[in-house]
Amino acid sequence: MSLSQCEPERAEHPVDIVERLAAVNEWSFDREDQDEISISVAGRCADYHVAFTWLADLEALHVACAFDLKVAERRRAEVLSLVSLINEQLWVGHFDIWTSDDVIMFRHALLLAGGAEPKSQQCEAVLKIAVEACERYYQAFHFVVWAARSAREALAGAMFETVGEA
Repeated sequence: MSLSQCEPERAEHPVDIVERLAAVNEWSFDREDQDEISISVAGRCADYHVAFTWLADLEALHVACAFDLKVAERRRAEVLSLVSLINEQLWVGHFDIWTSDDVIMFRHALLLAGGAEPKSQQCEAVLKIAVEACERYYQAFHFVVWAARSAREALAGAMFETVGEA
C-alpha cells in the first residue's frame, strides 16, 4: 500500500459546503482561512462554538464543538474522569479537554480519503451530532465544574429523564 503525497482534485472545497450550510441556516460564522470556518450555534443549555477544519494531509474534515465552561485545575481530574465515562457511551466522536484554554470540546472527523466528496447532509449530520452531544452532557460537566459533584454523580444526574408534564 502506498500513500500518495498529492491530494486528489475536488469539485468543491469541503469548507465551502459547510459555509453554505451556515449561510442557509442563518448561523453566525467567520471564515478567515480557506481551510477553517467557525460557526456559532445556539442550544438549549449554551451557545456552541463549532469549528470545521479541513486537514488536507489526512483528507479529513475535522469538527470541534466547544462551550464556555472553563475547567479549573482543582476540578481537572474529576472532569477527565467524566470525559472517560461519557466517551464510553459515544458511538461517534469524543470529548476532550483542550488544555491550552482549559475548555471542554466534542471532536470528530469526517474522513474523505481518495477524493471522496462530502455532501451537505454529511456536514449537517456531523454538526448535529456534535451539538446534540454537547447538549446531552453539558449539565454533567456543569455539575462537576461548578457543583463539585463526582463524575458518576454528575453523569447520573444529567442522564435523568423526566416523562410527562407537571
